[in-house]
Amino acid sequence: MLSAAGVRKALAARASAARAAASLRFFRTGPGEYGEGDRFIGVTVPLQREVARAFAALPLPDCRALLASPVHEHRLTAVLILVRQFERGDEAARARIYRLLLGARRALDNWDLVDTAAPRIFGAYLIEHSEQRARFERFLASPRLWERRIAVLTAGALVRAGQPELLLAFAKRSLTDRHDLMHKAVGWMLRELGKRDPSALRSFLDRHAAQMPRTMLRYAIERLPAPARAAYLGAPRSAVGS
Repeated sequence: MLSAAGVRKALAARASAARAAASLRFFRTGPGEYGEGDRFIGVTVPLQREVARAFAALPLPDCRALLASPVHEHRLTAVLILVRQFERGDEAARARIYRLLLGARRALDNWDLVDTAAPRIFGAYLIEHSEQRARFERFLASPRLWERRIAVLTAGALVRAGQPELLLAFAKRSLTDRHDLMHKAVGWMLRELGKRDPSALRSFLDRHAAQMPRTMLRYAIERLPAPARAAYLGAPRSAVGS
């Protein structure tokens, strides 16, 4: 039977206590860390994808129930199911999934959940629904790290559709963000921009590299030629781009 209970049972059959313990460390679940309080049962992502395929037609209310679970693998498997349904669905189905996940976005409370859902559902939806972009501009100003990362990963998905403007605006606004996970996300998305439009990346770097956190800069320039990387990293920060 396709139900949330069935998904939980299938995941429990694939769980590993040793893997769960390792995940607690890997996803930084200790006091004061970004994943504080998250729970794991120890199921690898490939096995979660296997379960998601088996429950590909899971009804949306059951997906919503899984997103409300305190167990990380329940939430990620729900996201994987929703991504499959979104990518195979018609416009009405895609809209329902978009709205469901938007309303349940607090379930996206670690980087793997955000990085799976934001580009493939939120970003894909925004390509055809530009009127929704203001919502993600508000997310970028959120005190909640994961909403800010959702905004950047969503904007990054638009780059693949030849629409880099939102990412460039979000990257500029994120220069003063204090969290390392945002530095990595912005730098990663800028690097992806550089694969498709090297001149747009260079233009951004020439204007803003002097203000970029070092981690953001390193991620952004990772695929540039070695002399360009050396110039950006070695030049006095105030002289970058001069």
